[in-house]
Amino acid sequence: VQLQAYGGGSVQPGGSLRLSCAASGFIGDYYVIGWFRQAPGKEREGVSCISARDGSTYYTDSVKGRFTISRDNAKNTVYLQMNSLKPEDTAVYYCATVPAGHYWSPTGVNYWGQGTQVTVSS
Repeated sequence: VQLQAYGGGSVQPGGSLRLSCAASGFIGDYYVIGWFRQAPGKEREGVSCISARDGSTYYTDSVKGRFTISRDNAKNTVYLQMNSLKPEDTAVYYCATVPAGHYWSPTGVNYWGQGTQVTVSS
């Protein structure tokens, strides 16, 4: 199983970025895939996720209305569209999966992708 994340970068406040996570090696759809982030000096937190089985989604409160997670099953890729970015969104973003039915928490992750840096600064 591999998760390949890309799409980070630097943007001014109010700008947009789209993260992508290409997944390979999974069998079946009994998992949830999405994004965590970790800012310097802070704990890793769950940002958003989507069920591979039914497409249901989750967003942490601080990104609701600004971020949108989606999936392209044909490409085995998950996207995180980030709009109206704020300086507090600055972090390393990690793509990850948890088994279906588990909480979206770092302790439940069974696969991690590499991180991609997102910097929001004027």
